[in-house]
Amino acid sequence: MLRKVTFDTEVFFNILLPPIIFHAGYSLKKRHFFRNIGSILAYAFFGTALSCFIIGNLMYGVVKLMALVGQLNGKFFYTDCLFFGAIISATDPVTVLAIFNDLRADVDLYALLFGESVLNDAVAIVLSSSIVAYQPTGDRSHTFDAAAFFKSVGVFVGIFSGSFAMGVCTGVATALVTKFTKLHCFPLLETALFFLLSWSTFLLAEACGFTGVVAVLFCGITQAHYTYNNLSVESRNRTKQLFEVLHFLAENFIFSYMGLALFTFQKHVFNPIFIVGAFVSVFVGRAAHIYPLSFFLNLGRRHKIGWNIQHMLMFSGLRGAMAFALSIRDTASYAHQMMFTTTLLIVFFTVWVIGGGTTPMLSWLNIRVGVDPDQDPPQTNDTFQVLHADGPDSVGISRTKQESAWIFRLWYSFDHNYLKPMLTHSGPLLTTTLPSWCGLIARCFTSPQVYDNPVPPREDDTDFILNDADLTLTYGDTTITANGSSGSHTATTSLDGRRTKSSSEEALERELVGGGDYEITNRGTRLVFPLEENP
Repeated sequence: MLRKVTFDTEVFFNILLPPIIFHAGYSLKKRHFFRNIGSILAYAFFGTALSCFIIGNLMYGVVKLMALVGQLNGKFFYTDCLFFGAIISATDPVTVLAIFNDLRADVDLYALLFGESVLNDAVAIVLSSSIVAYQPTGDRSHTFDAAAFFKSVGVFVGIFSGSFAMGVCTGVATALVTKFTKLHCFPLLETALFFLLSWSTFLLAEACGFTGVVAVLFCGITQAHYTYNNLSVESRNRTKQLFEVLHFLAENFIFSYMGLALFTFQKHVFNPIFIVGAFVSVFVGRAAHIYPLSFFLNLGRRHKIGWNIQHMLMFSGLRGAMAFALSIRDTASYAHQMMFTTTLLIVFFTVWVIGGGTTPMLSWLNIRVGVDPDQDPPQTNDTFQVLHADGPDSVGISRTKQESAWIFRLWYSFDHNYLKPMLTHSGPLLTTTLPSWCGLIARCFTSPQVYDNPVPPREDDTDFILNDADLTLTYGDTTITANGSSGSHTATTSLDGRRTKSSSEEALERELVGGGDYEITNRGTRLVFPLEENP
């Protein structure tokens, strides 16, 4: 019976993990994720690597202590400790994010947690593979070797970049297929082909020696950004529901199998010193990368990461399916058996205790709830201030400064002018954005729908900043729009958010500065122009 319930670990990576990771990337199309992309990348890459080395070094000290007191019954090398640090650094806040969705917690907190949990799974997989590839030559096995170290670093960069490129290329190919064919006339066929092409990304990456999980993650992100816009309405709903169901089933199966493995696995190694040391190391490793990185990130962020958000990021570091799958993949040696047992206990503790304490922690830290993560706050431009005062006697003024990373601002311009028109039916004409000598390419990649509809319909789940035409200001009897005017007042707004003043706008500023009781209304929000331009 034990043999029958023992599951093949490769099934996790080839069948169960792809829909989980793809759903994470495919449902990642949220404005606040892209506007906080710099902070998310810092937490996911630098934070995961830092946590891996901190946990690995602390656990190496624990192993030395175990050998000193005579509780180490097998070989446990420094590379094994680093491997444990890599697999246990993969956070999986499924429970916390589910609670955040229900409570509609703070959008920045949601974006940071969601982005980190998605990307650091991929980082942990490649990092653990690089540590396994660290093999010093000669008799100095499991000791530091500069050549082997740089080789493992090269393996990390090569595998991650190759998997990233393969996932993006597959997503782009899918976008082009759905754009230039009539698949939208056959929604069932369109959904089936979309599913098969997405899954083939994982298999193709594994066949080429890359990491399929990383490839399918970025394939999902690319398809959510481009391919999704080319699908028919039925296919959009079907693909979202299909991958949501597959993700739900795979997650539940993995967590059910975790509970089963705790009792059916025949080679558990329970060591109290190692288990206690692992819990302490995980806590220290999480704190050592959340707080220092937040401090340095706040130096360049306009919207700071508050202490309550940092504490919640620290608290929400659950370990889940990814850590379990990485630890169960190799349980042949004594060290790996001990790591697998400890990983199971850490996963259960974080899911039960931390997942169950999320709601009280949100209340205790005074983190706002009731905010839709997919919606922007009323502010749409850093050149405006949002007044939340309820009456003329209120003096409390707070600024809602939406984080807009410089990476995002650069990417927005390039994507809006070139990639969106090339891969979807929206955006400006390529004949106007590309150089004249690229006229043939522009005509080939511009779809007929763009000529028929020069003003594309607004997407419900767009991850872009609000368009210039969406901003309408009313002053007195005159309506001022961001791209024109209906009257004598004109204000223009460029793509990067810089505004060009007109004489009427300068007069408006003078009257506002003079204390005039005027309101500028943008969808029910009171706005005033700042006294000085942002640099």
